Amino acid sequence: MPAGVSWPRYMKMFAASVLSMFAGAEVVHQYYRPDLSIPEVPPKPGELQTELLGLKTQTASEKH
Repeated sequence: MPAGVSWPRYMKMFAASVLSMFAGAEVVHQYYRPDLSIPEVPPKPGELQTELLGLKTQTASEKH
């Protein structure tokens, strides 16, 4: 008896925790939508420019 509970109850709780972990990971994956596109030619070192979209929209709204 792990953790002082019966094996059937332990296995049910283990299965529920694993399923909820997978469901949560899927929700996060669908919400954030990772960029899976791979450019054909990789950029040269120093060419890659990244932007913080939240910062860009915030500074654009402050200018107006």
